[in-house]
Amino acid sequence: MSYDVTNERAEVFDNSVRLMLAYLCIAAEKESSLEIKVGILSRFGLTNAEMAAVCGSKIQSVKNALHSIRKDGSK
Repeated sequence: MSYDVTNERAEVFDNSVRLMLAYLCIAAEKESSLEIKVGILSRFGLTNAEMAAVCGSKIQSVKNALHSIRKDGSK
């Protein structure tokens, strides 16, 4: 069984670029609520953990924001 290091590095690089682009998408939203940031990031198919990392918050806070968005509609 061979192990492809190049493929693994490419995946790590792709994920890093994806998270960097997600951060740049909300960089102008520094004073916005977490719900607004999560609403933007959810369009990109990020996981709750990735959204939490980009926003600098806890995963449960992201889950709560997503629930609020679904319950109250997009703000």
